Amino acid sequence: MTETTLTIRGTRRRTTVPKVIVDKLKLMNGDKIRWILFRDGKLIISKVK
Repeated sequence: MTETTLTIRGTRRRTTVPKVIVDKLKLMNGDKIRWILFRDGKLIISKVK
């Protein structure tokens, strides 16, 4: 596991995805991202196919 960049949510509820994650998930403009938050605080982010 590698820690990437800390991002802060903006006033319009937007989050900046670090470049290393964009590259790894091969995200493009308009792609959708699924956020799964577990009770223990762990978060999984994946590209919706």
